[in-house]
Amino acid sequence: MTLSTDFERVSLPLADPFGISRGTTEAAENVLVRVQDGDGNVGVGAAAPSEYYGETPDSVATALPDLLVAVEEVDDPHAQQRIARALHERAPEAASACGAVSVAVHDLAARQQGEPLYRRWGLDPAAAPATSFTIGIDTPERMGEKAASAREAGYPILKVKLGTEDDRARIGSIREAAPEARIRVDANTAWTPAEAIEHTSWLADHGVEFVEQPVPADDIDGLRRVSEEGSLPVAADESCVTAEDVPRVADAVDIVVVKVDKCGGLRAAARQIAAADAHGLETMFGCMVASNAGMAGACHLAPLVDYADLDGALLLADDPYDGVPMPEGRLALTAVGAGTGARPR
Repeated sequence: MTLSTDFERVSLPLADPFGISRGTTEAAENVLVRVQDGDGNVGVGAAAPSEYYGETPDSVATALPDLLVAVEEVDDPHAQQRIARALHERAPEAASACGAVSVAVHDLAARQQGEPLYRRWGLDPAAAPATSFTIGIDTPERMGEKAASAREAGYPILKVKLGTEDDRARIGSIREAAPEARIRVDANTAWTPAEAIEHTSWLADHGVEFVEQPVPADDIDGLRRVSEEGSLPVAADESCVTAEDVPRVADAVDIVVVKVDKCGGLRAAARQIAAADAHGLETMFGCMVASNAGMAGACHLAPLVDYADLDGALLLADDPYDGVPMPEGRLALTAVGAGTGARPR
């Protein structure tokens, strides 16, 4: 077996500007990765790096040549433990780049065997939770319109970005536009503990299910305060990057958010999920705004978690790849014949 590899940078325009408490973006900068065997089978992945975690498209493009050499040297996409170890040893700080390679290798291995990735992991496709659809920060009126559109498209769960001086108006507009929707809130570290505790009271009155990362990432005591004194369950995202972070947040939150781009790959994601399970925490698979080439790998591991926020590709105006179908938010894993299901359009 002789593996060949390559990558390319792409800028993917969003269907609408996407706002969170730290800023607004109009395009997702991804780096697509391909790993091909001598029989023409191709595995694909994609990095969606975030400057918040110290990665950029430039840093990913710098790290990938060495990582892909490691894959070619192993020369076996089924040797995933060896590959994961080699990726971590060569670029321990390049989680997004490692994640893209991990997804591509897993995709290729499953494709070679002619089976979907979830089956190679022995997972039950019916256990995958429905994904939420994210409503980014905008004017209250526009957020209400986006919520109504998402519900009309069949998405039953909305994840709402907050962290402004007018959060109450935004939630009010969304709840009015989508009275039956299940709602989750993500503040992306924007609030103080006192603000978060106060906000969870009226958020609970609007039927919000839980609040994600209400306080700064390093404020574990703040997370604990919000969990103990607030009115909603609390999820840790920025505060829990890898499996090694789970013990320090275990008594401070109820839910751990796992992302391939922040933990460094599918095996690393499974370890983080297992660590959270061992501490009695619930888990949610999250994502960056990314192509299906990067999203599809996490979709296949979704049966391992309690919640899913895997709508990154749904927010794009155009994606060069198809992925796992998501009718009305359901992850239709059984529609995938082999690999992750991510294939060029």
